[in-house]
Amino acid sequence: MNIPAVTGDSRADAASAAQTAPAASQGTLFIVAAPSGAGKSTLVNALLERDPGISLSISHTTRPPRPGEQYGRHYFFVDRERFEREIAEGVFLEHAEVHGNLYGTSRRVVEGLLAEGRDVLLEIDWQGARQVRAVMPDCVSVFILPPSRAELERRLRGRGADAPEVIERRLRNSREEIAHAQEFDYIIVNDRFEDALADLQAIVRAVRLRTALQWRRHQALIAELLAP
Repeated sequence: MNIPAVTGDSRADAASAAQTAPAASQGTLFIVAAPSGAGKSTLVNALLERDPGISLSISHTTRPPRPGEQYGRHYFFVDRERFEREIAEGVFLEHAEVHGNLYGTSRRVVEGLLAEGRDVLLEIDWQGARQVRAVMPDCVSVFILPPSRAELERRLRGRGADAPEVIERRLRNSREEIAHAQEFDYIIVNDRFEDALADLQAIVRAVRLRTALQWRRHQALIAELLAP
């Protein structure tokens, strides 16, 4: 196997590239999706608590608040008329109707955080993930699966937050949602919570260690190491 030699010129070129690279790197956009009851929100909240380098993008929704949910912390709760007007105005990076309610992500907020070099996490459904991938193909997407159908139903009923007919609708819709899991970059089975969280953290860490990100982040070090 022929290994290309590292010449003085190539070292100088690399050092020059390191010196002229952008000072601040673009953040990474992470997407986490799952059928209702798979434990997505619990995993995301735990990740955010342990990793202050990730910002959660708060979604807009027409869904009524659940007990304990706060405007601007869990969701921006709006009526359908306002949501549909903002769709027409191009406010959303993605939007979808899920279980009869509209959900959407502010384009301005996400693009602003990424430009600042912040990693951003979207907790959305497969429809929204597909829309985001179309306009931001460098995003990293993760789908969370429950360990079994029976466990998914147990979790949904155990929440005590939804009427029986709503739970049945969520169970029916979960089949279509899971059918789209193969569109995602990674799949995690949320059986033991700590294992699933460790898997999610490992994905984030691996993405941050990609060559392109590390090259920009350590440009001063690279320039020093490659200097004649």
